[in-house]
Amino acid sequence: MANLPLVSGQQVIQALERFGFRRVRQRGSHVALRLDGPSGARGCVVPIHAELARGTLKGILKQAGVSLDDFLLVLR
Repeated sequence: MANLPLVSGQQVIQALERFGFRRVRQRGSHVALRLDGPSGARGCVVPIHAELARGTLKGILKQAGVSLDDFLLVLR
């Protein structure tokens, strides 16, 4: 498993949209994303910051059910 990169909130949103997540709502600087699948719905909230803390990114990926390796492949 690779180290967590420093990415912006907008980059994370774009990567999650490639996995099929869609924007549900936005309140201030936070965007809620949702993925409806056969096993139920998954969602996460992404802050639109210039640089996300590594712990925040780890939590977002965990909520979304996306592995770091898959995220890095889509991020490029």
